[in-house]
Amino acid sequence: MGNVTSGVAAKFAFFPPDPPTYDVCRDEEDGRLLFTGITADKNVDVHLLDTKGGNRVVATFWKHPMGRFTILYSHGNAADLGQMQELFIELRAHLRVNIMSYDYSGYGASSGKSEYGIKQEDMILYGQSVGSGPTLHLASSLERLRGVVLHSAILSGIRVLYPVKMTFWFDIFKGTNDDIVDLSHGKRLWELSKEKYDPLWVQGGGHCNLETFPEYIKHLRVFVNAMEKLSFTKRNKPRLDPTSSITESKHNKCLRFGKG
Repeated sequence: MGNVTSGVAAKFAFFPPDPPTYDVCRDEEDGRLLFTGITADKNVDVHLLDTKGGNRVVATFWKHPMGRFTILYSHGNAADLGQMQELFIELRAHLRVNIMSYDYSGYGASSGKSEYGIKQEDMILYGQSVGSGPTLHLASSLERLRGVVLHSAILSGIRVLYPVKMTFWFDIFKGTNDDIVDLSHGKRLWELSKEKYDPLWVQGGGHCNLETFPEYIKHLRVFVNAMEKLSFTKRNKPRLDPTSSITESKHNKCLRFGKG
């Protein structure tokens, strides 16, 4: 995202954990980067990435041996990668996907570019809360993207700062009792989506606890399975296999947003 839009977002959206929940060190034997302060996982790669602004951010790649898709996860405003590890482990196991995530500048241990050879059509973007901003920004430049998941997403500001052609399959998660971001944000985002997937309105769900509801992982698993059945036409627009069905349907401080 550009310096102007990211600067505006930073003023009202980001509260990194203080102190950070992890640090990064280098293994003395093989030189690999490792997290300190959280559980070790041999199937996680840790990277330090340089940004155009001169900062360094931490990124992680959680590998699944049978994973076809990779989810690029942009987390919310008051968590860092250390706090997200349990959710990433759960998503990797239940969805059988790889998880790529990163900390924003000033988060965790963030202050070469990693290459995994992942094709656009094998990628699902996932944006939680303010993470929906960079998610939609990136989606606007990826024509063959498989799909997008918006989790407790914010409409106000994003529709101005990060315009995106809603031509992908969008899965919208929203809690009916979200007192941080009004339910109208999720409903409007779903209305803007041209390729609609049944949204999940979690009854009784708040802003920061949707993943604790059993229907969360069930719904997300069905969405990923539906994305596996997508075929791509010559015009690069994803189409769902007509034989498939899409009808089946820690906690952090957060900023409050009114109706969009």
